[in-house]
Amino acid sequence: MKPTEKDLISTGFHALSDPIRLQVLTLLENQEQCVCDLCEQLTISQSKLSFHLKRLRDAELVHTRQEGRWIYYRLNPDQFYRLRHYLDSYGQAIQDYGTRHCCE
Repeated sequence: MKPTEKDLISTGFHALSDPIRLQVLTLLENQEQCVCDLCEQLTISQSKLSFHLKRLRDAELVHTRQEGRWIYYRLNPDQFYRLRHYLDSYGQAIQDYGTRHCCE
């Protein structure tokens, strides 16, 4: 079953709430990387990294491609755009607020 827009937004923000996942995204900012390189740079075990990469994949924040036995990860700009657009809509709503005086 394909996730809904609300599901993608919710899982996206949840995935961004972990410091290790934020570190992974920072490492992927300029280039795709394989799991072994990410493990080495983060100094964490492959099993721990795999857990976090699965969360990032489930949130559609990263794409993967397999080359031989290695899996390479790269950012998914469409999902970041979706999350940014969601936040921008709140910024616009706040600008549109008028001054309200309660109980007058």
